[in-house]
Amino acid sequence: MTDNNYNVISETGGVPIKLWTEGVPLEDEARAQLLNIAKLPFVHRWIAVMPDVHLGKGATVGSVVPTLGAIVPAAVGVDIGCGMIASRTTLKAADLPDNLAALRSAIERAVPHGRTHGRRDKGAWENPPDAALDGWSGLVEDFAQIVDKHPKLGRTNNLHHLGTLGTGNHFVEVCLDEADNVWFMLHSGSRGVGNAIGSLFIELAKADMRRWFINLPDKDLAYLPEGSEHFADYVFAVDWAQRYARTNRALMMRNVIAAARTVIAKPFEAETEAVNCHHNYVNREVHFGQEVLVTRKGAVSAREGELGIIPGSMGAKSFIVRGRGNADSFHSCSHGAGRVMSRTEARKRITLADHQAATAHVECRKDTDVVDESPAAYKSIDAVMAAQRDLVDIVHTLRQVVCVKG
Repeated sequence: MTDNNYNVISETGGVPIKLWTEGVPLEDEARAQLLNIAKLPFVHRWIAVMPDVHLGKGATVGSVVPTLGAIVPAAVGVDIGCGMIASRTTLKAADLPDNLAALRSAIERAVPHGRTHGRRDKGAWENPPDAALDGWSGLVEDFAQIVDKHPKLGRTNNLHHLGTLGTGNHFVEVCLDEADNVWFMLHSGSRGVGNAIGSLFIELAKADMRRWFINLPDKDLAYLPEGSEHFADYVFAVDWAQRYARTNRALMMRNVIAAARTVIAKPFEAETEAVNCHHNYVNREVHFGQEVLVTRKGAVSAREGELGIIPGSMGAKSFIVRGRGNADSFHSCSHGAGRVMSRTEARKRITLADHQAATAHVECRKDTDVVDESPAAYKSIDAVMAAQRDLVDIVHTLRQVVCVKG
């Protein structure tokens, strides 16, 4: 049993909203967006809001939306299956080289990353390695079924993205825990193909709303009723994208570990403790005696005893956590720190000198192209953790020493 520390918005015109936002900012636009979601007639009991909450497209990032008989594709988003993987090694901090630049360079060579505008750039494989081909072999048959119904998805750059990082807030990090154990951790998802799946079904749901003359408080909250033409296709495609994302992270972690072994002299193992979890996805679960569809957009499953990862921004600490199984949050917790500035605002307000000072202790990019990912663009991870103290227990506290950004 947990002592709850959430606040409740009851006057929504729909279901209540329970917010774990004590001590962290909640922007007016995100609050308004949550009120729109609460008005949907098929939301089960209430919406749970995590402390990293911020404005998203259609549905709010940091929200947990349980539904009966319908799915809102925008409540999952377009970065389907985005999530984290972490692996603790047998290395200690003293085993790392004094100059970490070579380790960062080795990881950057091993994991394609960056903005992708075609398979020949640094963000995708030109010739996918055998491990990517093997991973794709377990995905290609189901993908063919999806493409058979939705041919435009066949144009996505799926195989050449498998085992690649992407851009934005995706990263690879080398971290140290409270006992100076070395961890590898990374954040990525289903890449271009997941984006294409999410975008397609959001548009199909909007078309259905127009055809059925359904008016919504926000057109991006268009939904797919269970039993409708596209519902089963979407569930199948989202499940596939989640499997793609999990495979993608596993392949990258394998390559990160292999790259580290070319730089770190001491032999080591990296399977001591590993976590691989989604934070943009939908799942069938039972809550309060009913089977519901739970969409977590910027939220992580935190069933009792379940391990998860809550990263801070580059230059801030991160956490390995164990879920407390809080029923009021639908067994969920935050997926990170959450933005307090849009990327445009961050580029205007955060100087290069600010960014360099905030990441002085981390081997990472120090250029203007990543200032929108600087720690000042995010909420305090300590405040976020304090706000969700009844959702998770901290198992390990990690501090970054190397960060690779797209």
